Amino acid sequence: MAPAPLVSVVTPFYNTAPYLAGCIESVLAQSFRDFEYLLVNNHSTDGSREMAVRYAATDSRLRVIDNPTFVGQVENYNGALEHISPLSKYVKMVQADDAIYSDCLSRMVDLAEGEPGVGIVSSYRMIGNRQSGLGIPSGVSRVHGREACRRMLLGEYYVLGSPTTLLYRADCVRSRHPFYALDRYHEDTETGYEILLETDLGFVHQALSFTRDDNVSMMTSTQAFNSRDLGYLILLERYGPQVLTEDELAQQRVISHRGYYRFLGRAVLRLQGQAFWDYHRAGLATVGWTLRWNDIALEAVEELGRLVCSPISTAQKALADVRKRFFRNSPQGRN
Repeated sequence: MAPAPLVSVVTPFYNTAPYLAGCIESVLAQSFRDFEYLLVNNHSTDGSREMAVRYAATDSRLRVIDNPTFVGQVENYNGALEHISPLSKYVKMVQADDAIYSDCLSRMVDLAEGEPGVGIVSSYRMIGNRQSGLGIPSGVSRVHGREACRRMLLGEYYVLGSPTTLLYRADCVRSRHPFYALDRYHEDTETGYEILLETDLGFVHQALSFTRDDNVSMMTSTQAFNSRDLGYLILLERYGPQVLTEDELAQQRVISHRGYYRFLGRAVLRLQGQAFWDYHRAGLATVGWTLRWNDIALEAVEELGRLVCSPISTAQKALADVRKRFFRNSPQGRN
């Protein structure tokens, strides 16, 4: 019987003491046992490092690594991946405030071992108490990578999730320097697209990871800026020409641009601050675009017209938006 392949499990962390123990214990509870576990500390000051050291003292598969200097989140993730064993065949990122279920590694590795052309294995995941993942038909465990990209851009698949959702073939990780590009707004998603342009996607029809929805993260801090719609526009422009037909690309551009600029028109009426506009300006610049102020002004006027014609409905929507923003920015909303 052939030995099990080695999996490098990687958790970069910075001041995640409230969640780190649960993350580590979820990895230690795996039914698949042949893994190394790298806990990479980015100069934590809240006791996270001490917690990681205590767990490492109980299991030789765990190793705590300290960054020489403090770095940004993406740099921390890239640096952590540089420490994986040269013998590992697969790599599993588990973010410090996430967790994986006990069959996660075994189910993902089993699929990858049976499908050598698969570069990424995904699955359903839980976000709080909601299951996430969309589109892969039941019974289908492998999809051609370029077709997966096409269907994601058409809104038919949602399978890349977060870094914790995915298992990577280690050769794919080693071939990219850095693994996550530093000049991207959604670097993990774009990395997934780029790998799938060259390899296939594997999918396990089971929820294998858990993502919190009650903590403040880089993702939640940009939700008020509508990072999802901006991110889609960037993905569409960067990868659409490679995987969509000309008609599909033209149609998706019309639909997504109209929805995006309608949102920006509403943002004018909501008196969004400079940080909001800087965020969108910088994001569009990554694909060579600028804000189209004429379109924004037109959408703002149309939104104002809707307010005049239907003041109660529009006011209720605006009040609900204000309440959400207040709750998100209040101390209660951040806990």
